[in-house]
Amino acid sequence: MFRYIAIAWDPARRESAGLAAQLDAQWERRPQWMLALRLPGLSVYATGTLPGVNEAQEFHDGLGGLLGKAFRRANLSSSSSSSSSSFSSSSPARDARLTILDEARLVDSQGTSLVRDFWGRYVAFFPTARGSVCVLRDPTGTLPCFRMSHQGLTLVFSWLEDALTMLGERAAPVVDWDAVVAQLQLGALTGRETMLNGVCEVLPGERFDLRTGGSELLWNATRFAQAPLEMAPGDAAAQLRETVQACARAWASCYDTVLLRLSGGLDSSILLSCLREEDTHAHVLAVNYHSPGSDSDERDYARLMARRAERELVERERDPKFRIERVLRAARMPAPVPYIGWMNGASDAALTRAHGLAHKQSRAGTRASSGTSTSPSPSTTLTTSAYASNHPTPAMFSGTGGDLVFCEFPRWWPAADYLDDNGLRPGFAAAVMDAARLGRVSIWTALGHAMKEWIRPDAALRETGGFANLLSSETRSRAACLDRFAHPLHRELSALPIGKYMQTFGLMYPIGYYDPLEQDLAPELVNPLLAQPLVELCLRLPTYALTVGGRGRSLARQAFAGELPVQITNRRSKGGMEEHLKAVLAGNIDLVRGLLLEGALSRRGLLDRRTVEILLSGRPTTLAGAPAQLHGLVAVEAWLGRWVA
Repeated sequence: MFRYIAIAWDPARRESAGLAAQLDAQWERRPQWMLALRLPGLSVYATGTLPGVNEAQEFHDGLGGLLGKAFRRANLSSSSSSSSSSFSSSSPARDARLTILDEARLVDSQGTSLVRDFWGRYVAFFPTARGSVCVLRDPTGTLPCFRMSHQGLTLVFSWLEDALTMLGERAAPVVDWDAVVAQLQLGALTGRETMLNGVCEVLPGERFDLRTGGSELLWNATRFAQAPLEMAPGDAAAQLRETVQACARAWASCYDTVLLRLSGGLDSSILLSCLREEDTHAHVLAVNYHSPGSDSDERDYARLMARRAERELVERERDPKFRIERVLRAARMPAPVPYIGWMNGASDAALTRAHGLAHKQSRAGTRASSGTSTSPSPSTTLTTSAYASNHPTPAMFSGTGGDLVFCEFPRWWPAADYLDDNGLRPGFAAAVMDAARLGRVSIWTALGHAMKEWIRPDAALRETGGFANLLSSETRSRAACLDRFAHPLHRELSALPIGKYMQTFGLMYPIGYYDPLEQDLAPELVNPLLAQPLVELCLRLPTYALTVGGRGRSLARQAFAGELPVQITNRRSKGGMEEHLKAVLAGNIDLVRGLLLEGALSRRGLLDRRTVEILLSGRPTTLAGAPAQLHGLVAVEAWLGRWVA
């Protein structure tokens, strides 16, 4: 598991420098950690580094350093500030590094050139002209970046458990209950504040001065959303296809073995289509998880796509006996992590290790024999402990983010977006018809909503997430200083038209990188559809262009029509796991009742106890409350249990 931790202090302050020296000496003695960078007032340590995948690159002449992985943008001039066009489909070399000139430009521009000319999964540290030191987190925010102060020092880290180990349990932060209320109302905190007092997040694309505390967002998603691209549908589709392929193949170039979660839906199928044998040196194995239910078994679609891409497919049933007790022992994090997405983690870990070793043995056998390779059988039984201790697990690729970047919103919003961008031009009629088809409403309804939203935007439409129907009336009415927990661009964001607002809002919040349950055993998660160049392109493509014809993700369907089975390109159903979530809930019902009816949230009067009790009774009810919401509350309660005695 790739992690880093940095100690920053003011060398002019004797007490801070003395404490920093103590922590420095302590961490230098820890096995498996390496000193990645040292500057006046800064020491950075890393573990889990691997050339070409997760690197620790120290710049020449003490100019700073970069942790993680950065790819160079192809065909971008140094004067380009934001364009994601002309992104070459050629994959960069896996050992590509910043040149001396790149490093100098980075420092001279105080990080701007890195955001402009590169993309990837990284944090960078570099000095300022005033003698301070800054940290910059990449615009996708893939690699976590948190900070906390302690006796004149600032720690910057990706994994909170490391900071707690360094400082000792006496320095452990405490829960911010205003943040808990905000989390319950909003569904997620998107700003710098976390749910722990004193633990803050460096936002994606943000440069933070570790000495002065000043910060600046070098990457602004709303600026891309405010600059729509005017392109013919065919040109837009070609540009979209080229960018997706380039990003997917660039990430695949980093790994020898890749496992890819192939649901059988459009997004994961598009991803697999980019990773055929002729497209990457990596050995790719598709993995499909399924469970009983009307929308939870997509194996037929996955088989079609695996055959089309000529890749192996492994089918695994989701575990209905998942024990929520495991969530109670999860790693301590700055905020609750929804465990729904990690419930297959143990299967992922076992499969990646087995496949990694099988491929390693296959390649070794190939080199020792005639030079012809054979694909390892995914059902081979392997002993992996020795391999796992000396080699990284393969990456697990996922189509996560496709709904957002490609625009899968079954609403009338694109008609309102067209009005905002173009006014009452002749194309509005077609936009209304597409929006009506997309939102499954009448043309007159789509027209009326679009006109109303154009004249007077409805702020209520922009309310997202939360557990409002499961909260007590006092909690729902509590202000909780919500602005404090919102992204600093929320006012600028709110000025976007409704469809583009929803897309941009979702893309500003980073996806989890670490598995809080499996931790070191988990494969590295890679989400190529959330790569910076693709996000920038899709933010600039209007929602009515992304859904032209009245279908969700229609531009993506058009772009990859020649790469996918027609059954997937034209598929109208969308898979889910509602029945699986119900089964897991039922299998843990006594524990869940205890957590939600007797836990910290209930004791503080934050939940509507009667509603929660009815939803957990197993009796039919008309009360609103999806299984996913109940699992979400369990995640919050389990998180509180790790912090509240």
